[in-house]
Amino acid sequence: MKGIYVLLVSVNQNISVTVGALGMKNFTEGLYAYVGSAQINLKKRVKRHVRRVKPRFWHIDYLLSRRETKIKQIFYKQVGKPEECTVAKKLAEVGIPVKGFGSSDCSCMGHLLKIENHSFLNRFMHELGFKAFKEAA
Repeated sequence: MKGIYVLLVSVNQNISVTVGALGMKNFTEGLYAYVGSAQINLKKRVKRHVRRVKPRFWHIDYLLSRRETKIKQIFYKQVGKPEECTVAKKLAEVGIPVKGFGSSDCSCMGHLLKIENHSFLNRFMHELGFKAFKEAA
């Protein structure tokens, strides 16, 4: 299965994280939505993100390796890679993008966004045709 996914990540206190070539990024306590894609094996990619210990390859790996973070929910949709940026841009209308995070291969402001309202995100994902990934979280 291939597609895109959105990770709802809780950061339980203000932290600073060195994120690869992006350098030091500050994350305030709260909820973040990360938009990614897996064009070969979506289920395997999502399960990788859930693991705390792993090689740091993507920007999200640096954030998820911290004990102050936790994936709260995972959404997915079986679509092509271009939809990844479309969803990130739609989320940027209601969230605050972390500049450059997860978007080094596109022109988006960022694929990680601070989200204020968890229930809104659930409704929004449903409206866009996403399903909840039950077994990985």
